[in-house]
Amino acid sequence: MPLAENPLAKVRKPKAAAGRTRRLQIVELTALLAACDEARSDWLRPSILLAIETGMRRGEILNIRGRDVRLSDCLLCIPETKTDTPRTIPLSASAVDTLRPVVKAIASNSELLFPISANGFRLAWERCRRRAAVVVPSVASLRFHDLRHEAVSRFFELGLGVPEVAAISGHRDPRMLFRYTHLKPEDLVRRLQTLEAGNSA
Repeated sequence: MPLAENPLAKVRKPKAAAGRTRRLQIVELTALLAACDEARSDWLRPSILLAIETGMRRGEILNIRGRDVRLSDCLLCIPETKTDTPRTIPLSASAVDTLRPVVKAIASNSELLFPISANGFRLAWERCRRRAAVVVPSVASLRFHDLRHEAVSRFFELGLGVPEVAAISGHRDPRMLFRYTHLKPEDLVRRLQTLEAGNSA
């Protein structure tokens, strides 16, 4: 007697949702920073710049304390992460310049650099985004988490390898890391041409 066919065998699995491919444009960043200057908070601008320079998540940024920052070594320790795995990330010169006045302003090393709740941060970001969108309408579709995508893409554009970028971003699964990576074709053309020129020299 033949075995009954499994009715689920022909059912197609749903495709995984496509990741966002949002990159931050220079005009959008300019509009965002101008909107930050109009805000009453002095922590929104450095938090945006820090996200772009480090790829840190919003929660990680809000948990930074003075003792976590080692400006002389250009390092930032992140004791609390989404994956429960602490990490230490290198800081670019721009990130150091961003953090220096913030660290200087706190009274003790145990204080938070950005003393705001997650909800308060979300509301401040949304107000900033609305103000910026008046000047550059495309900003309306930008999420704060997109800045993490932007940072990871920039790391690869700088020539860092997968292990190096993963060490900075905290990604444990390379497949997830690639979902955060959106390299600009124009940049890849220039990089290919540079490599070709070097090989032919």
